[in-house]
Amino acid sequence: MENPATACLIGRRPRLHLSERGRQWAPGVDVEAARPEQAKQALSTCRRAWAGMALFSACLNLLMLSVPLYMMQIYDRVLTTRSLDTLLVLSVMVGGALAVLGLLDALRRRVAVRVGAWLDRTLSAAVLSGSVHEALRTGGATSAQGLRDLAAVREYVGGPAVLPLFDAPWAPLFLACVFLVHPLLGWIGLSGALALLACALLNDVGTRRRLVDASHASARGLNAADTALRNADAIAAMGMLPALTRRWQEGVAEERRLQVRASDVSGSVVALAKSLRFGLQVAMLGVGGYLVIGNEMSAGGIIASAVVLARGLAPIEQLIGTWRAFVGARTAWRRLRALLLRAPQEAAGLSLPRPAGRLALEAVRYAPPGVRDPIVRDVNVALDGGEVLGVVGPSGAGKSTLARLMVGSLAPSAGHVRLDGAEVPAWQGRYVGYMPQSVDLFAATVRDNIARLREAADDEVVAAARLAGAHDMILRLPAGYDTRLGDGGVAVSGGQRQLIALARAVFGEPALVVLDEPNAHLDAAGESGLLETVKRLGKQGATVVVVSQRPSILRQVDKVLMMNDGAVVRFEPAAAMLRELRQAAQRGAQRSEHEG
Repeated sequence: MENPATACLIGRRPRLHLSERGRQWAPGVDVEAARPEQAKQALSTCRRAWAGMALFSACLNLLMLSVPLYMMQIYDRVLTTRSLDTLLVLSVMVGGALAVLGLLDALRRRVAVRVGAWLDRTLSAAVLSGSVHEALRTGGATSAQGLRDLAAVREYVGGPAVLPLFDAPWAPLFLACVFLVHPLLGWIGLSGALALLACALLNDVGTRRRLVDASHASARGLNAADTALRNADAIAAMGMLPALTRRWQEGVAEERRLQVRASDVSGSVVALAKSLRFGLQVAMLGVGGYLVIGNEMSAGGIIASAVVLARGLAPIEQLIGTWRAFVGARTAWRRLRALLLRAPQEAAGLSLPRPAGRLALEAVRYAPPGVRDPIVRDVNVALDGGEVLGVVGPSGAGKSTLARLMVGSLAPSAGHVRLDGAEVPAWQGRYVGYMPQSVDLFAATVRDNIARLREAADDEVVAAARLAGAHDMILRLPAGYDTRLGDGGVAVSGGQRQLIALARAVFGEPALVVLDEPNAHLDAAGESGLLETVKRLGKQGATVVVVSQRPSILRQVDKVLMMNDGAVVRFEPAAAMLRELRQAAQRGAQRSEHEG
């Protein structure tokens, strides 16, 4: 398959393969073929471990027959013969069997825990990457639901709730042993097993849909809570907490209703299953006593058959009790698979030299998933390396969306965004710098934030900070470049946050730098430093795009793109627009003098 970057080098237009879901794509990869079912592959890899668990379960269930056999021999041989030697030998044998049984059970549980941990370790990176792509696909809405689903699957697979799945297939063996004691007792046990299976089916039919809907409602509620926590300052400042709490409670009321109904059905079925089990034990003992009186079986057979049947039916009853956990894990697993299928697989492309910075937008349109009217419509822009573009326009004109399209965090619904002929994502983030309108820093040191969480030389980090005018400010922080930000670290002001984000954007000598409202929190001195940074970036050959509401930025740009309602109103050299602004200001001043 042709890599788009390679195609660019040899002079052909790169072929990009687009998916049907919001045109999410990966460079050089046919997304339809390259989105493997990673979750399914992970399960396939686990089959060897589960085969070992199944083998342990087989041996464990066979060893469990030692207890009823021991009881049967005690009643039928030891008590009748009063042989202490026989009692000692039988006790030693069953003691050894129980020791092995305990060891196998411990090993089985350890394997289950490690399988869950392995699944988490194998899929966590892919799930996090898929969550990021999902946020891009939905236009920026963020959620950690994928990681919560992975945790739910890990807890089920690695917990005790999964063990009845390995024990239930051995129920026929225990029923066969009861038949060997006496056919009548076997038929009673089989009837009880069928009754418990009917309870399991009833539990599934009565709770499955409700539990799935409740799981989805819970996910929506947690996502809403995530959004609220990200806006905690505004909520506290404007007294929105009571109203927010009321709305959130109304939103999760449906989840509670479904959970209560599912719990009522499941609780009733569990109680019915427990009553059936007790009834079976009574029936086994009563019928067993009748058969002993009729000399059709020994007294030891009564106890042995009751114990064997209880062991055989226990996994079925446990499955009924853990059904809610199973349905929750299954629903979480399906959401994980859907998330991974929607996310493109990252491909390691050819390492290319630094681009010259030629940026081209060709008939670019963008509409969020499920929205008909585009936010950005038919934008055509061409910039040479080293040029500085100012994007201006009223709020809601589509400027920030256009900025995200330029850096590749959004894929256009139509058209192309190219850097040196290749689609921007083909560069895989190399040589691209971006400062979003809403700046968030990571819970890491200032140094790591500037270095984009990568390993980097100290002089590269300091060079980026100096270029952004942030070096002196960083030195004044408690630990300088080693100051930890966020999550228990030092809280910085909005202006400091923007300077650090600007240093991150210019780190690594990018060929394309897109700054969205970079002077929103800067004072006059900070804005002057920003203009100097933009000027230096242009001289270094970087193509710079600055989105701003302030006309002062026009003094440092080569071209101006004016947008309104998602469309380009004007695209021309900045000198012409500055000349018009000066003329308009002069006319206004003359009019004021005349009126005065």
